[in-house]
Amino acid sequence: MPPTESASAGALAMCACRGREYKVRDLIDAALFRAELDSNWRQFLTGLEAEKRAEQQDLELDHDAIDDAAELFRYAHDLITAEETEQWLEARGLNLADFTDYFTRQHWRLTIDEKIELPDVDLGSASPEQRELFTAELIFSDELYGLNRRLMWRLAALAATGENNLDPEKISAERRAFFDRTKVAEPKLNDWLSRVGRDENWLDEMLAMEVAYQSLCEKALTSEARNKQLASLRMPLTQFEAEVIELESSEAAKEALLCIRQDGMSMEEVAADARYPYRRITFLHEAVPEELKQKFWSAAGGDVLDPLPRGEGFELYRIAKKIEPDPTNPDIQRRIDEHLLERQFSALASDHVQIGLCGASVSSE
Repeated sequence: MPPTESASAGALAMCACRGREYKVRDLIDAALFRAELDSNWRQFLTGLEAEKRAEQQDLELDHDAIDDAAELFRYAHDLITAEETEQWLEARGLNLADFTDYFTRQHWRLTIDEKIELPDVDLGSASPEQRELFTAELIFSDELYGLNRRLMWRLAALAATGENNLDPEKISAERRAFFDRTKVAEPKLNDWLSRVGRDENWLDEMLAMEVAYQSLCEKALTSEARNKQLASLRMPLTQFEAEVIELESSEAAKEALLCIRQDGMSMEEVAADARYPYRRITFLHEAVPEELKQKFWSAAGGDVLDPLPRGEGFELYRIAKKIEPDPTNPDIQRRIDEHLLERQFSALASDHVQIGLCGASVSSE
């Protein structure tokens, strides 16, 4: 399917800093510098090739599946009417054809299970048409907004630090790191920059932003700050291991609870006797609905909670274990660092960067 015509999403202003606007294309190229888009690009190419395969094999498109996916998207983005959907698309330089094409590519990517060989083309060498389609993909998948936040944080870091206060040795180290992560051979740098449509000045700006950002990250992620953050996240990051039985009515739930508490039957035995769905699950306290958080937090290991309504039925929980967050766990460390960096750079960004709604002009002081 040939690319559809649409306004250029790549030209949309996403943020501004120190009198300069940064557009969608700037976000993508900055992510290229950081080598963050390889997975997204391969997934995009897979969708394109799967769509070609479907056309070659004359496969029939499941329009109901496309409609269902589009409906879920509209619901997630609070787009109730067709008019609201069209306005959302227009604000992002997209149209209804782009909307349909995106879900068609996703459908074929998930449906065609044959091994698909991808063309040997990287994002830096992509045609303008491919880049435009890829930009639409980033917008529809909501990936673009993460790229915008990461660029804003780096812009804020550089604005707060100042180019003249950066360590030249760190700039040189970051330049070497750029070659390592992008696999660009240093003698081929000018060729790579030319393909991307950038120059050495742009690369110098990217290097300066990254050094400023990483320097402030080091200052924010101290042992003392991490320990304080862990204390504040103790409750939401506490992990629960539980057994769950699904029951069809309040009466059935009360009877099952009686068998467990008074007759000493296990959850699994009760579920097996009555053929109720039974499972073991692990979850964080932050995932518990707000109105139930205190109930779960107060429970001890081995406690069976009173029946909880779920949809048209009920669920019975037995808390097998409560596990406090372990500071040596990589996932816990990552969550702590995310909170610290969010606090650090959100404040900086609010001082130095102006964010623009997609498609709206962004003014800067």
